[in-house]
Amino acid sequence: MAGQQRVYRQRIKSTQSLKKIFRAMELIAASRIGKARSRMTAASPYARAITRAVSAVATHADVDHPLTTERPENNRVAVLLVTSDRGMAGAYSASVLREGEKLIAEQLERGKEVVLYVTGRRAVSFYTFRHRELAGRWTGASDSPTAETAQEIANTLLDAFLADTDEGGCGELHVVYTHFVNMVTQTPRVVRMLPLEVVEGVMEPGEEPLPLYEFEPSPEVVLDALLPRYIQSRIYSCLLHAAASELAARQRAMHTATENAEDLIRMYTRLANQARQSEITQEISEIVSGADALAAS
Repeated sequence: MAGQQRVYRQRIKSTQSLKKIFRAMELIAASRIGKARSRMTAASPYARAITRAVSAVATHADVDHPLTTERPENNRVAVLLVTSDRGMAGAYSASVLREGEKLIAEQLERGKEVVLYVTGRRAVSFYTFRHRELAGRWTGASDSPTAETAQEIANTLLDAFLADTDEGGCGELHVVYTHFVNMVTQTPRVVRMLPLEVVEGVMEPGEEPLPLYEFEPSPEVVLDALLPRYIQSRIYSCLLHAAASELAARQRAMHTATENAEDLIRMYTRLANQARQSEITQEISEIVSGADALAAS
């Protein structure tokens, strides 16, 4: 019985230590989620404005730009996966990797060659363990991405897209990330970013019509200036959404882990008390039995 008490006390102590870690990580995520959401919200107007500008120019300008033209002769597809640097965030990274694997399987069925680019150590370790080659990797700031990192990623992907087929260029660019809806819901999304799809259709209720532009000096020059900025802003927006989603998932996962640790502590405390009561009962029984034996003699 004394051995059982010692085991339960050790488990209680180790679970209490884990509970402190979980609680600290929950508080850290809760303190950072506000800033991450503010950055995401602040970047949204610029992303919407440049998206409308690019859509207007690409719609009204009858030009064949490399970033808006399909290249069926190119068999390579670039895929960017946005994951986290650390774990303890529930199924956040696993959901992105699952969607990425579905996308890769679909591209392989189409006879395409997939070129992988990843952000976050979780994706790096996932594909390194499986001996999958990575064309590019970025780690170290998944929960607080910077505009410089987004620009570096955008430049790398644009170079890969604009390169000739013989030089290893890619004909399509897809991004897999987690879209932040609210503190409870974050959904993995797959977005084809290049070549840019221009869709002419019925406007949504309340949506303003696209403005008419006069191009100076030419539509080609305007698109050359706008499209790289558009790709950078879209990638930066994806990174900000992923950062907010990661922190929200980590806060929720650590809150659940803290509650589970408290349940374990209560259970082990009850078992330890039961073992102690059994030990006391056994000692009393031994004393009574000894006294009865002495009285009988």
